[in-house]
Amino acid sequence: MMGELIVNNAKPFVKWVGGKTQLLSEIRAKYPDGLGCKINKYAEPFIGGGAVLFDILNNYKIDEVYISDINYELICTYTTIRDNVNELVAILSEMEQVYLSASIDERKIIYSDNRYRFNDIKATTNNKTEIAALFVFLNKTCFNGLYRVNSKGGFNVPQGAYKNPCICDTQNLLAVSKKLANVKIVCGDYKLSSDFIDSNTFVYFDPPYRPLTETSSFTSYSKDGFNDDSQVELAKYIDILGARGAYTLASNSDPKNADENDTFFDKLYSNHRILRIQANRAINSNGAKRGKISELLIANV
Repeated sequence: MMGELIVNNAKPFVKWVGGKTQLLSEIRAKYPDGLGCKINKYAEPFIGGGAVLFDILNNYKIDEVYISDINYELICTYTTIRDNVNELVAILSEMEQVYLSASIDERKIIYSDNRYRFNDIKATTNNKTEIAALFVFLNKTCFNGLYRVNSKGGFNVPQGAYKNPCICDTQNLLAVSKKLANVKIVCGDYKLSSDFIDSNTFVYFDPPYRPLTETSSFTSYSKDGFNDDSQVELAKYIDILGARGAYTLASNSDPKNADENDTFFDKLYSNHRILRIQANRAINSNGAKRGKISELLIANV
């Protein structure tokens, strides 16, 4: 076992569709020898909510950590929590107080105004702290913590029906800030991680999932999307990293949930170990179709 065991005190600071908190025990079982041996670097090029990242930061002493995402607003939030957490907490505390003391109708107006402001400032300001505050507010008050954008890149998720949302979790934000202190945070394509990753690196990929059906793509994580060609390109990149000696682990949807003859990922990752695990489906307009489904864990060792 490499490194000392350190205090467990940070968790994802946003709700995230497809987040991996519920699957951590299965994912943890696929860590490279408990992150022992020669592994002293960690990379996560589709950071999202960061459940795996925080599990590793909470439990292992890793020399170098790299995270990235194409979602500029998400990365703004990570960097703001790392670099300017006290100001962020002050803003979120005030936002929470105003929102929780408002009536139902007033909350609708507050949510709408903040969503409009969020979309307006993304392209017009460098105030990362305000972007981060609005990002967290919308995540905590929108429907199911969903992040969805339209063809123009505008956040368009409706308000959720939460009675008492925790908009400012001060204790966790401060803990996350400490954990991120020495983490390299990059906004950009996953391939930018190439210069960081070597034979001593454990890399976890949690890309936008392949939709199970033509109508199940409920979220558009970015205006450009992530189609089958993108999945193929990612698989090629994972193979390149594996050839360097990096240990890679990837998650994705299991096409066999919808069509037992769909072998897209089985063929794409035929030279990898594929494990099927059970996960809860969190979003479906038909309540009867919510429940356990199979997801994939794909390891190169």
